[in-house]
Amino acid sequence: MSGEQPAAFRAWHLFVPKLITVLRQGYSVASFRHDVIAGLTVAVVALPLAMALAIASGATPDKGLITAVVAGFVISALGGSRFQIGGPTGAFVVVVFGVIAEHGYGGLVLATAMAGLMLIAAGLARLGAWIKYIPEPVVTGFTTGIAVIIFSSQIKDLLGLSVDALPADFMQQWQVYWRALDSAALLPMLLAGASLTVILLLRRWVPQAPGFLVVIVGGALAVALFGVEAPTIGSRFGEIPRTLPMPVLPDISWAQVKVLLPSAFTIAFLAGVESLLSAVVADGMTGRRHRSNCELVAQGVANVSSSLFGGLPATGAIARTATNIRSGAHSPVAGMLHALFLLLFMLVLSPLTKYVPMACLAAVLVMVAWNMSDLDRFRHLMRAPPGDRLILLVTFGLTVLVDLTVAIEVGVVLAAILFMHRMAGAVAIHSHAPLIQEDIDDFGRPESDVYTRRAELPPGVEAFELRGPFFFGVANRLGEVLDRIGHRPRVFILKMREVPLIDATGASALNEFISRCHRDGTAVILAEVARPVRQTLSDMGLPGDRVRFARSFEHALEMAAGSPLPSSGDGS
Repeated sequence: MSGEQPAAFRAWHLFVPKLITVLRQGYSVASFRHDVIAGLTVAVVALPLAMALAIASGATPDKGLITAVVAGFVISALGGSRFQIGGPTGAFVVVVFGVIAEHGYGGLVLATAMAGLMLIAAGLARLGAWIKYIPEPVVTGFTTGIAVIIFSSQIKDLLGLSVDALPADFMQQWQVYWRALDSAALLPMLLAGASLTVILLLRRWVPQAPGFLVVIVGGALAVALFGVEAPTIGSRFGEIPRTLPMPVLPDISWAQVKVLLPSAFTIAFLAGVESLLSAVVADGMTGRRHRSNCELVAQGVANVSSSLFGGLPATGAIARTATNIRSGAHSPVAGMLHALFLLLFMLVLSPLTKYVPMACLAAVLVMVAWNMSDLDRFRHLMRAPPGDRLILLVTFGLTVLVDLTVAIEVGVVLAAILFMHRMAGAVAIHSHAPLIQEDIDDFGRPESDVYTRRAELPPGVEAFELRGPFFFGVANRLGEVLDRIGHRPRVFILKMREVPLIDATGASALNEFISRCHRDGTAVILAEVARPVRQTLSDMGLPGDRVRFARSFEHALEMAAGSPLPSSGDGS
């Protein structure tokens, strides 16, 4: 048998769900107990979010619950991440609202199914790593733009305005608000203000409390027990169904497929980007490693399944995934249980949801928008080189004022043009390593890396060399270096002599790498850093108290030989 055949045979290992990995390694009663607690905690958080996001998207609240149950279960059962929690997210609000307004809910169901098939094809074609090429200014630009649009869409319920039909266009929305300003009602404003206050106070003083659920339940009790008169879910949408609908194939016509293709592509793109971003966050919090292509396939199957049940597009939810991890989840079983708990809530609590005030849901969505906006990262990127700032602002502006699809297309094209411009000015660029690391499976051993003169390095010192421009396409490599070493060194030397330039994403990745080393007690020395690269790092706020600079590799070794490292002097 040739040496190539086993490798080809093992290709399917990359698509084995993490659930199977967990069961193969052994799943104990104690692990199940932890997963039950985590699943219930996440379900409590997800319940109000699923309804609120569905309403913000122009759908009914039960559609959000259906999506969280069906897609949430499938994503955890089939996904390539141990801790991913799936469901409706704020990223889809803009595109879903637009599709429903233009093509009706049937058009959204078909677009969601088409997006699911695209994600399955992308995963099987092993395009998961390609998403790492999306530069940070583009992602931050459209994410912050979506946050602004979500906030704008909630002004009606925050102020209790009498608006029959809210347009999808941002500028038109504010024109409608201005004309309806005389209809503002005091009671909805008081409910919304009280809800925001409670959420912020709980977040400040009792962060483990489910603030969103608290204000939803409190608002419902105010309506049901004290007769508070305010628009509610029941007055606007009627009672939520208590069971899941039967799966139905969407109506398909070639003409409709062609019309919905751009929207389906946008949904697939957002689902792929956000799910893998969420998986990366989970990896950083746990030290695990997800399989991106397996995750894309799971996201695809989940979106197809959601469309069959009449649900919304779904993807990995970063905040809910982080909650799952902080609640002690051990495996994907926690995500599956979160979906089952949500189904139980639907069966038991559906009659009570009709009392939930729309103003309270609007307050929840305002907080969702605030969390999505990530203003700290936006401000951080505004200190990046001019080209990165341009991409950030153009993507943000187009998302808010024009169209999300256009914003993504223009942002990526601008990033490619900027990269080519930078490459034209770079000289002596070469690399002996692939730009993007491929996925590995859990059946074989990870390949070992050979580092610079390891045998000659002092005890407790490791070194790694970066070659070529450190841009958005290669930034994710750095985060895997410590994992591949297999232990935590005393000193880590990063050689950067052959790095002619670095962009905003590369600088952010390097900053996160240094912060991680600092948390692990590992000192970092950057050796032979070119002046333009060092200037960019300085502009982007590299923490000077956590890193040292050396003139040469030999100088770095001398610095590493001393313990502890000198607290002043940077070797410039």
